[in-house]
Amino acid sequence: MSEIPAVSREWHLVRRPQGWPVAEDFALREVEVAAPAPGRILVRNLHMSVDPYMRGRMNDVKSYVPPFQLDQPMDGGAVGEVVASADERFAVGDHVLHGLGWREYADVDAKHATKVDAALAPLSAYLGVLGMPGLTAYAGLFEVASFKEGDTVFVSGAAGAVGSLVGQFAKIKGAARVIGSAGSDEKVTLLTEKYGFDAAFNYKNGPVGEQLKEAAPEGIDVYFDNVGGDHLEAAISSLNVHGRATLCGAIAQYNATEPTPGPRNLALVIGKRLRLQGVLVGDHAGLQPQFVQDVAGWLRSGELVADETVVEGVENATGAFLGMLRGENTGKMIVSFTG
Repeated sequence: MSEIPAVSREWHLVRRPQGWPVAEDFALREVEVAAPAPGRILVRNLHMSVDPYMRGRMNDVKSYVPPFQLDQPMDGGAVGEVVASADERFAVGDHVLHGLGWREYADVDAKHATKVDAALAPLSAYLGVLGMPGLTAYAGLFEVASFKEGDTVFVSGAAGAVGSLVGQFAKIKGAARVIGSAGSDEKVTLLTEKYGFDAAFNYKNGPVGEQLKEAAPEGIDVYFDNVGGDHLEAAISSLNVHGRATLCGAIAQYNATEPTPGPRNLALVIGKRLRLQGVLVGDHAGLQPQFVQDVAGWLRSGELVADETVVEGVENATGAFLGMLRGENTGKMIVSFTG
């Protein structure tokens, strides 16, 4: 058994944000650390994930995942090293993936931890390209959107953790054309020069609908939506007959304080016989073996690029989260604990 620290720092939600979260909505608190009870392990977190869905959990509303509780530690994906074990399945020194991020040390039910191999991929990759964002991109494109070779694909939020993978997966599997939107000219350049998108545009430079029609004059067959709002409306206009849209996120409205209007052109869904379907990664666990096999192979071959934006230190976790909401990350936003 490794030495167990006396205290651990963890982030608590102390009030529910109104609109955009601010630093005063969170508190970094010290808690005592104890040896794990039978069936549990104590994990020193090395990397944690911040993701857009966490914003919704800060609201006290019923959803597919329970809201964060006030004055309690927040949670989310993390990977770390076992420092004490009271379960025969795990030994001190094992690296594990689990769901108790937002803290330095996590007391984890062993049933909810998964061993990961640092020799196969960097540990942080299990929070991104080989983790939840990667499987979301894979399932959302191939299963939900029924992607097929020769499709023209449009991805919003295309420089983010999920979007950057969706576009690359589509290119690898034979898309005729892949178009992405992003929030800066630098990200647009990244999409075309590094990730292999055929075209990309900065949604801040003009109406999304006009820029999409210019990038895809013959229309699109698949839309992967991470943004909602004007992007979804533009995609409905550009989708061809029998087009498919995977609705993954709506980051454009996560911080809205008033009800946001839906697309004004939903009637087109009828005539075009479009399919708009939401995706939740938890519904697609059966794809996990094929996903890991395919994506690990694409990483090894160099066909796939998986970028991370890394923020150091547990004390900077809320800053990383707010930066991710503002689009400051390229690829997966990771918080690494080096202390």
